[in-house]
Amino acid sequence: MNSNDLKAVVARFNREVIQDGNRESFEDLMAPDFVNWSAPSETLRSAETMWKTFACVLRPAIAGMQVHIHEQLCEGDKVTTRKTISGKHVGMLAGVEATGKDISIDVIDIVRIRDGRYFEHWGVNTLAAVVAQLRQA
Repeated sequence: MNSNDLKAVVARFNREVIQDGNRESFEDLMAPDFVNWSAPSETLRSAETMWKTFACVLRPAIAGMQVHIHEQLCEGDKVTTRKTISGKHVGMLAGVEATGKDISIDVIDIVRIRDGRYFEHWGVNTLAAVVAQLRQA
C-alpha cells in the first residue's frame, strides 16, 4: 500500500468507526492481533477494549460526534493523524453528568497498518483536560 492508501484506511476508521459507530467497519479494519499501546495496562490493549471506548464511553456521552482530521503524515507503514473529536456533552463522561456543552477533544495518534488493517496504535489526547473543564462548569 502507498501512503495515500494507508491514510485512507485511517480516515475510514475515523469516519466510519469513531464518528458513525459502525461495528462492521471496525471488524473489517482491525487486525486479529491488534495492540493498543496507549492503553493504561496490558489487559486493556485489545481491539475489543478500543471498541468499548468508542461505543460505551464516548458515543453515549457525546451527541452529534464529529471527527475532523486536520493533518495526516505517513512514514513507512505508520500514519500519524492530528484530529479533533467534537460534539455536545449529553451523557456521563468520566464521572461527569451531562452539561449540554459543546466539547472538543484534540487527539494525535499513530497507527501502524498491516494488510490494510490497524495493527498497532499509540496516541495522546486532551480528554482529561476536557473532563476537568466540565467538572468546573
